[in-house]
Amino acid sequence: MADTFDPATRSDIMRKVLSKNTSPELAVRRALHAAGFRYRLHRKDLPGKPDLVLPRYKLVVQVHGCFWHGHPCKRGARMPATNREYWERKIGRNVSRDQAAREELERQGWRLRVLWECELRAGVEALLRELEAERETGDAQPSP
Repeated sequence: MADTFDPATRSDIMRKVLSKNTSPELAVRRALHAAGFRYRLHRKDLPGKPDLVLPRYKLVVQVHGCFWHGHPCKRGARMPATNREYWERKIGRNVSRDQAAREELERQGWRLRVLWECELRAGVEALLRELEAERETGDAQPSP
């Protein structure tokens, strides 16, 4: 099946796809803030420029779109019918880049929590419970 848009229109559409401040990311930010957690956004000094960084908990939160980051769920496993090779390479590069960033973050002592778009449809309760447990047990070390 051919693309229904001409190349210029398709380019305009793709240019509008956000890489930060997406709806799922904003939902996570609102929930964390409402629960009293403070964080930094898109720290350029950390590998992968994580969506959210909670320095007090030495925790990095990445909010991934299932399609763009190759999640094996229904939405992430879907591949466009046109230009399939391009999309397979692109998503493969994204997955490789995510893995390299994860390894480097762990090497630097950070914990990484990936929240998938499909998981967020149910809410961010699991992440909040995890952070609340750390806050209650005192495992978190205040950042300098």
